[in-house]
Amino acid sequence: MVFLFWTCAFLLAYIYLGYPLCIYLLSKVKGNDVEKSASYQPNVTVIIPAYNEVDYIGATIQNKLDQLYPIDNLEIIVVSDQSDDGTDDIVKSYLEQGVQLLRQEPRQGKTAGLNRAVIEATGDIIVFSDANSIYAVDALAKLVANFSDTAVGYVSGKMIYVNKSGSPVGDGCSAYMKYENWLRKYETRVGTIVGVDGGVDAVRKNLYIPMSADQLPDFVLPLSIVEQGYRVVYEEQAILKENALTEEGSEFRMRVRVSLRALWALKDKSHLMAMKGNPIFSWQLISHKLLRYLAFLPLLILFICNVFLIGAGALYALAFISQLVAYGLAYWGFKNSSRPLNRMVYISYYFSLINMASAFAVVKFFKGEKIIIWKPRAGS
Repeated sequence: MVFLFWTCAFLLAYIYLGYPLCIYLLSKVKGNDVEKSASYQPNVTVIIPAYNEVDYIGATIQNKLDQLYPIDNLEIIVVSDQSDDGTDDIVKSYLEQGVQLLRQEPRQGKTAGLNRAVIEATGDIIVFSDANSIYAVDALAKLVANFSDTAVGYVSGKMIYVNKSGSPVGDGCSAYMKYENWLRKYETRVGTIVGVDGGVDAVRKNLYIPMSADQLPDFVLPLSIVEQGYRVVYEEQAILKENALTEEGSEFRMRVRVSLRALWALKDKSHLMAMKGNPIFSWQLISHKLLRYLAFLPLLILFICNVFLIGAGALYALAFISQLVAYGLAYWGFKNSSRPLNRMVYISYYFSLINMASAFAVVKFFKGEKIIIWKPRAGS
């Protein structure tokens, strides 16, 4: 019981603290900066998949047209996944400005839409934007500048979640993204990042490999770029601000969906964790993704072991009290999710939420469930 307790404790410490520390130290030794050039301005195609986005699509298209990038080198394609709320009519109002509409019918989901749009794209660089993604005015140029480095195959920008309502879910999501963005910064200096944000990222068109409809493009596509021997890097100056989901139900469903699709992606690309060819990336993929999605297991085992060890010494008693406090704060956050709460509460709450979502996703994974289509704004 003691051995199991400490094994889980050290594993959790490694997942959330040890791995980031290792990446930071390795980046100091293996610094591998991207050779960017602001003058590099190839033809770019922005692809925007949309399903019933009448409230957002107009502003998103205009945002891309207003980018500080040569308009003659810019192409915009909107893939409407059988929208029936007027989304297509708004897109059509931009046709005279060169925006293209591809209607996907019957509804097949985001990944199938991307596959179709890339075939139609004329740009050397493909940029992926969500239907509600509003970029900083120079985000497109900042993304593309990285491709002047011929070793770079994929670039992900910086997602900043804005929590206007002050909900603990939104604050927790924002804190989580700050942690992820810090990690990606130093993973880039090591060589390649592991995770990307699908609302502000780009790939060389000639490296795009079509995916099956059930695959998660934000995860599978970057892994395929690594397979081809290219780098996947993070550009912290390519900024996307997006409103965080503020309802725990929507955020939980979204986290389950993303975790489930990521687990299937890890299965599809399991050979990348074999420590062959690129052992550093294998270590990153295992540490940053696989262990993170399975962290709920050592969390659960640690708590159970602690129950039996509570009388074995002051250290175990303190550990048990600390866990009770953390989960108590999470429960308090859940019960009071309609109002702003202090930092410790929303961090505990969101930490518990994402690990519970991973647990649900693992169960669905072993049941063979897959998700292809969903309602973007509802998180389901």
